[in-house]
Amino acid sequence: MARSARPRQPRTFLPGIADIRIMADEATTQAVLDVLQGAFHTTDARPYEGGRTYLQLDAGNTAPDD
Repeated sequence: MARSARPRQPRTFLPGIADIRIMADEATTQAVLDVLQGAFHTTDARPYEGGRTYLQLDAGNTAPDD
């Protein structure tokens, strides 16, 4: 018997915020996280079963305020 789709909540999007899903082995995931975290302000990555990792990043201006 096929599993029924779970109901989805409406999504709210903020300008400049990107939702990221990474599906890879641990080493590749860490390499991608290192690059993203070095270039953007990010939330802590949330690992899930099946090799998925989710995070959000601020794609807006990350230059320090002067």
